Amino acid sequence: MGMPSTTHPGVDDPGTESARYWRFSGLPGTELLTARFVTTSFTRHTHPTYTIGVITGGIEEYSHSRGKARVGPGGLAVVGPGEVHTGHAGVPEGWGYRVFYPSPEVVEDIARELGMRGTPWFTESDIHAPEAARVLASAHVAAEHGDRLTSSALARRGLGMLLRSHGRERAADPAPHAARPEVARAREVLSSHLLDPPTLDELAARLGIGPFALSRAFRAAYGLPPHAYLNQVRVDRARQLLLAGRRAAEVATEVGFADQAHLTRHFKRHLGVPPGAYQRALLTP
Repeated sequence: MGMPSTTHPGVDDPGTESARYWRFSGLPGTELLTARFVTTSFTRHTHPTYTIGVITGGIEEYSHSRGKARVGPGGLAVVGPGEVHTGHAGVPEGWGYRVFYPSPEVVEDIARELGMRGTPWFTESDIHAPEAARVLASAHVAAEHGDRLTSSALARRGLGMLLRSHGRERAADPAPHAARPEVARAREVLSSHLLDPPTLDELAARLGIGPFALSRAFRAAYGLPPHAYLNQVRVDRARQLLLAGRRAAEVATEVGFADQAHLTRHFKRHLGVPPGAYQRALLTP
């Protein structure tokens, strides 16, 4: 991976946005984002990883499965794998942050060293843990400078501190989403028909349920209405294809978007960067 810019995203240049999403060999199983956003707004979406962001300037506001959060400098914005969330500026000048996207396996490994079992969860989303935030920010900067030893040591230390102070063993769901069978089937239909999805009315009729009832039940079970869930799956598939070296224009049509511009619009609403930049950053040695 080439040496990235070491510019801190902050709030010194009103109106200026920047974002870099990359993978660093010193932190296996983890992707990184350094960004400053002003007008960018993230739609409701999920990640297969944990999202752990250290706010470096301004304020970020976002909704998540447990409510709403407003996080300023030195605060941590933390979201679990599969947890639906949004994101936008909480002040006119926007916000800057350094984000870790560690895989569940990475976090589980650290949690096991601390004596925790299973997939850990965090008690809060808007976390005030100044020392953990400082250590994690230092790990992120070390990764930007290509310092494998420092970044890996500090990242493990910071995540360990965060797990000790705000981590919990996640209790198993006594009854997995009592999602109606029709809703589970709707999810299967959408996931397997990215190119030619049915309309909501067609899907509901196929499953023998009313369209409004289907939309409400689907959102209750999966956190997103059917159309947003479809776009989430499309973006996730697009990421996989881009990491396999496929061209963005080909990927767009293969996952069901009208064209590359359509893919780019949704990709940025989920990840903050366009697909081409994402692919170059993660594939460039």
